[in-house]
Amino acid sequence: MTNSPTTDSPAPEARAARPSRTPRVALVGDRSPHVTSHARVPLLLDALAERDGLVLDAYWIATPDAREPGAVRGFDAVWVLPGSPYASEEGALAAVRTAREDGIPLLGTCGGFQHALLEFARNVCGLPRLAHAENDPGADSHDLLIAPLACSLVGHEGTVRVTPGSLAESVLGAERSTERYHCEYGPDGRHLDTLRAHGLRFSGEDEAGQVRIAELPGHPFYLATLFQPELAGDGTRPHPVVRALARAATAHATV
Repeated sequence: MTNSPTTDSPAPEARAARPSRTPRVALVGDRSPHVTSHARVPLLLDALAERDGLVLDAYWIATPDAREPGAVRGFDAVWVLPGSPYASEEGALAAVRTAREDGIPLLGTCGGFQHALLEFARNVCGLPRLAHAENDPGADSHDLLIAPLACSLVGHEGTVRVTPGSLAESVLGAERSTERYHCEYGPDGRHLDTLRAHGLRFSGEDEAGQVRIAELPGHPFYLATLFQPELAGDGTRPHPVVRALARAATAHATV
C-alpha cells in the first residue's frame, strides 16, 4: 500500500481538540525566497487552518538567533526547516536540543533531519567529534555522521518503507510512501548503530535500505525526515507529516 500525501481527510480528534490558546510554532531556518520549502510554509499554514481546523501561530527564528538560551522555549512545536548550510550550525543544534530535552514536539526535514541526528550523536551519545560534511568539509571521513550522498537527491522522489508500529507509520497511514527530496547529504551508516543503542529509532528507509526517517520513542512527538513533506503536491493539501506536527502542537497547547 502506498500512502498519498494528497489524502487530506482530517481525523475527528484533530477538529475536536480545543487548545486553551493558539499553538505557537517556531520555524527554525534562515528564511529565503530561493528555498522552495520556505515559500510553501504560508500556504501550508493556511491549508491547515482551512482544511483541518488546525490554526497555528508561526514565528521564523533564524539560526543565529536560535543560539540564544531559551530561543524556542515556550513554543508548542519546533520545525527545523531545509535550507542548509545554515548560517549557524550551533543555533540549529540548540533548537533541536531544547525541543528534545523539554518535550516540545519536533519536526526536522532535510537539513533538520541531518541536524537532529547530529545533535543526538553529540549530546546523547557523547560523540562531540562527529561532523556534518557540508558544515565541516575538512573533517576526517571517520568523523562524518552526515556525508555526501553517493547519488544526489536534488529534485528526486522515491519510495520510503516505514517500520510497522512506528510513529512514522501511524502518521503516514501506510508502510510505503513516495516522497520528494532536495538534498545532497545523508547519514553515514558507520555510526547509526551507536545512535540506535542510545534510543533513536530509524523507522524509514529507501528501497536500498538507506535511512530516511528517525524518531525518538518516549518523546511527545519527535520526527525527522530526509525527504521534504512540505514539497508534496502544490501546498494546498498538507502532507500527513505536516498535519501531524500541527496536531502535536495543538495537543501541547492544551496542557
